Amino acid sequence: MRIAFLGTPDFALPSLRALCDEGHELRVFTQPDRKKGRGCKCCMPPVKELALELGIPVEQFEKIRSPEGVEALTRFSPQLMVTVAFGQILSREILDIPTYGCINVHGSLLPEYRGASPIQQAVLDGKKVTGVTTMMTDVGLDTGDILLARETPICENETSGELSDRLAVLGAQVLTETLRMLSKGELVRHKQDDSRATRCRTIKKEQGKIDFSRSAEEIHNLVRGMNPWPLAYGRLCGNTVKIHETALRPDMKTDAKPGTCIIASPKQGLFVATGDGVLEIKVLQCPSCKALPAKAFLNSKNPLGECFS
Repeated sequence: MRIAFLGTPDFALPSLRALCDEGHELRVFTQPDRKKGRGCKCCMPPVKELALELGIPVEQFEKIRSPEGVEALTRFSPQLMVTVAFGQILSREILDIPTYGCINVHGSLLPEYRGASPIQQAVLDGKKVTGVTTMMTDVGLDTGDILLARETPICENETSGELSDRLAVLGAQVLTETLRMLSKGELVRHKQDDSRATRCRTIKKEQGKIDFSRSAEEIHNLVRGMNPWPLAYGRLCGNTVKIHETALRPDMKTDAKPGTCIIASPKQGLFVATGDGVLEIKVLQCPSCKALPAKAFLNSKNPLGECFS
């Protein structure tokens, strides 16, 4: 099948590779190269890198809805369009180009978590189960008909980055199954129940600020959800400290003020009082320093009795 693949970040890579392995005729449409890092080096989107490695033609557009983008898609004349974390809204004009429409791979069990950050939001909300959905794209925000969905549990200490890696692989599997069913005429479309829909917005850096008056579980979910970006943080001893990893300690109790470092030992680790329970901080990072396990961090600092704010 001749497929126009629209995707940008790492999450889209397993799906692109799977379509290539299935022998489809592909053309990739992705976003432009961007300057990144302190050196402002121009970097290709991950999807472009893989496409070039696989010998797949690539076209890049700041806005795929531009006349040039529409013309390029029309010229390719795809039978199907597949979108995976593309990062741009598609117009009706574009959706009408492919013969069989447009299939999207979404990182949640729709209609839950429509929007930009379904994987992070599931972790932030402390969900125990999530999944991947393939859907027919329409002009709404993740409102199209559901094709296939697969569940997976979320582990207690799993970060959004780790979960995203797993869902990317699961998404590729579900996409492959979806296209095989399409080719056999076996796909069944299911309308979404809009009354059950939830929305999630783009994650912002300021959302990572830890309020230690919240419960240990809520803070733990925040730390997991903000990893690998933008990372949760708090202030300790006058410095903004990024928190990479924590662990729940239901076996420990304290009456200390929330944020207080109740144990700070190179042998035992770093344990902080919260509004409900104790949280172990396992990996943290001071400004201009690399991330360190708490025990290594405490070899040079002793914040016992100090408070996170």
